Amino acid sequence: MSAKTKIVVIHVKELIYTGIFVVLGILFLVLLLIMFLPKNDKPEEEGPAGIPEETQTVPETETEPEFETTSRTESVSANDAAQNTEISYIPGVYTTSLILNEQAVDIEVIVDKNAITSIRMVNLDDAIATMYPLVQPSLESLAVQIYETQSLDNLSYPMESKYTSLILLDAVETALEKAIADP
Repeated sequence: MSAKTKIVVIHVKELIYTGIFVVLGILFLVLLLIMFLPKNDKPEEEGPAGIPEETQTVPETETEPEFETTSRTESVSANDAAQNTEISYIPGVYTTSLILNEQAVDIEVIVDKNAITSIRMVNLDDAIATMYPLVQPSLESLAVQIYETQSLDNLSYPMESKYTSLILLDAVETALEKAIADP
């Protein structure tokens, strides 16, 4: 029996590459687990306005809110503050333009005699929607609250979209001022 010696050549460069790929693979798996596993066990509850409770105004009795919100309490116009009763509108479609990145986006408000029936964004370019991702969801959240209360008073919005919401509310207010019937 002759002993045949086998020589195995391991290149250090191959070991380093293999080690790097194993570490990257493990990091990738950990990242996937973090991204796709649920963060909490209980489902998100909806508040009274049909929007997630985390965007509702947080009562002052709670010690540490996990999500701050802001509430707008100014009146729509001098006519609204003086009337304090149900507002009557001139039925129709009223629009206000917002200039975002040198492009016009129209906020369309549809009213009937006594109610706001629709608030939506028209002529929204895909480039604007990509550059300003909070515009559409913020308007939808505000619209739900406005439909429910039929007022621009005491609306809540998340702190992340505070300025976006304020700009949208000003546009809706401008369109509604056109629609308010003089007493």
